[in-house]
Amino acid sequence: MTMETLKLDLRDQIRDVPDFPKPGILFKDITPLLMDPSALRLCIEKLCSPWYSKEPDVIIGIEARGFIFGAAMAVSMGVPFVPIRKPGKLPWKTRSASYALEYGEDTIEIHEDAVAPGQRVLLVDDLLATGGTMAAAIRLVRELGGKVIEALFVIELKDLHGRDKLPDVPIRSILTY
Repeated sequence: MTMETLKLDLRDQIRDVPDFPKPGILFKDITPLLMDPSALRLCIEKLCSPWYSKEPDVIIGIEARGFIFGAAMAVSMGVPFVPIRKPGKLPWKTRSASYALEYGEDTIEIHEDAVAPGQRVLLVDDLLATGGTMAAAIRLVRELGGKVIEALFVIELKDLHGRDKLPDVPIRSILTY
């Protein structure tokens, strides 16, 4: 890590977008962070650093922005990367889990052979809001016999209490709002 990277404040790389995707929402846009190689490098380092000495067996990223951070972490740590996707996007046999949204329900899927029983899994996503997506991902990993050792997020929106849906999993967020 360079001295320039050490001086970065990742909070400066997050852009607030008012009224997106609907009125009253203040969207936290990670695009500026992704466009700055030093900021992205620092973010990946912060996500990975506690795990270099006790590597996970697999890193799983949740569609879509979790892919960005999870894949970079997997390359940095030299461990496999697995995607969790929306229904119908994975080409092999899958398991699915549904979760509640503000209005309705959504579903995510994972390949049945993506996690072996007993494997230690880091789950990664860009944002922890209400926690529904991550809770569903944890259920999928456990159904396959994996052990979730931590749920990682670049950003956590504390006022939405997403941690409450993940009571038995260690959670770490790089930035909180």
